[in-house]
Amino acid sequence: MSAVAQDAPAADNTKKNERDRSGETQTSGDQSNSSDDVNLTAAIRRAVVKDDSLSGTAKNIKIITADGTVTLRGPVKNDAKKAKIAELAQSAAGNAKIDNQLEVKASK
Repeated sequence: MSAVAQDAPAADNTKKNERDRSGETQTSGDQSNSSDDVNLTAAIRRAVVKDDSLSGTAKNIKIITADGTVTLRGPVKNDAKKAKIAELAQSAAGNAKIDNQLEVKASK
């Protein structure tokens, strides 16, 4: 095993998984079942999936709506993709509040 491989951190999401279990961040389990919130989430998902400029990773972000507030979470490749998704979400959501928690992945 090379020295580089020994020094590399383990490729896992333990810290992010612990953060999600803490209850401090929105997860898919926080999605409201109200018809307005479900319809809002669906409209944003359709807008994101329809955009051919977005990668599969970008299209797979979490979109969680509760009490009219939309939370966007997940990794994207760059700031431009983060901004594009936020723009699509705001356009589809109208006056709903958008909490953009998308994370730009560090390039390797």
